[in-house]
This record gives sequence, structure tokens and C-alpha cells, in this order.
Amino acid sequence: MLLTHYSNTLLEAGCDEAGRGCLAGPVFAAAVILPKDYINLDIKDSKKLSERKRDKLRVEIEKEAIYWSVAAVTAKEIDEVNILNASILAMHKALNGLNVKPTFILVDGNKFKPYQSIKHSCIIKGDAKYYSIAAASILAKTYRDEYMVNLSKEFVKYQWENNKGYPTKIHRDVIKQIGICKHHRKSFSVT
Repeated sequence: MLLTHYSNTLLEAGCDEAGRGCLAGPVFAAAVILPKDYINLDIKDSKKLSERKRDKLRVEIEKEAIYWSVAAVTAKEIDEVNILNASILAMHKALNGLNVKPTFILVDGNKFKPYQSIKHSCIIKGDAKYYSIAAASILAKTYRDEYMVNLSKEFVKYQWENNKGYPTKIHRDVIKQIGICKHHRKSFSVT
């Protein structure tokens, strides 16, 4: 079972990102502050949930969270600062979007740059350990997937409605045939 909080502070924000390993599209991040003793046994690492379940939980999280925010960093920005820095920037932007300043930040992974003067802790596989990080992973993933599905309507050949910009065989084959577009990350190896 996931843990509700890492620290004793009331406004603990969980942060996670989605889309680091993609060849195209932005990286998204979310910051979520849940009620102190919040429990929802359906919430877990977004990668362990079906798309339908993630979409259902997104609605529940948005309704039940005290505060939440989602932000993105574009492919162009990723190329300029690299994917790690872009992921951290997306998390900082998500934290900026909260209607309140958190008193502690829980981050999925092992790398983060201090945000303002707020203490933080990096938790490896945090989306499988803490509700707030798992909730953030669900929001980041669903918002990014939705963005890529909408983008696929204009860039049909890449089939982003199916691969969401990840390096599937079909996505790579299409890139070999027609090349990349403005939404591809030029700093990533696409072959």
C-alpha cells in the first residue's frame, strides 16, 4: 500500500513527469497536494494502470486533491537544456501553478534542483511508494497523452494517437520515410 505522507507538513506536494523517453512532444509534469490522510487504493504508478483507469483517476484526483497543477516544457526547450533539466523545469513550472506554496516537495526519481527555499526529497520509484507522487504521475501522463492525441490530428502519419511520441517501431519507420517535424526532439537519436 502507498504511503500518504513523507513529512509531517500539511502541504506536501508530490511531483512527477511524463514523456522523458519520447522522440516527440513536450515533457509534462504535475504537482499534487492531497489531504493529509488521503487513501485511494486505485491510485498507483501510472505505468501500471490502463489508459481508461488513468483517465478515470484523473477526474477523481482533480476533484479530491487540495491543490494540483500540470505544466509542460516543449521539444524545442528540451533540445536547448536537455531532457533532465527540462523535466525539472516542468516540475518547477507545475509547482509555480499551485495556488499555494507547498511546505515540502516529494519528487519521483533521484535528481531535482531546489525549488525556492522549500525542502524536498527525491524518492526512487516514488510513484510506487507515495500517493501524491502517484497522483502526479497520473495527471502528467494523462495530460501528455491527451496533448499528443490532439497533435496527431495534424501530424497523422506519425500515429501519435497510438504511440504518444514514444520510439515504437512504427514511429521510427515513419521518421525514416518522411523525416521529423517541428515537434520532434532534435537532440534525441530517432533511428
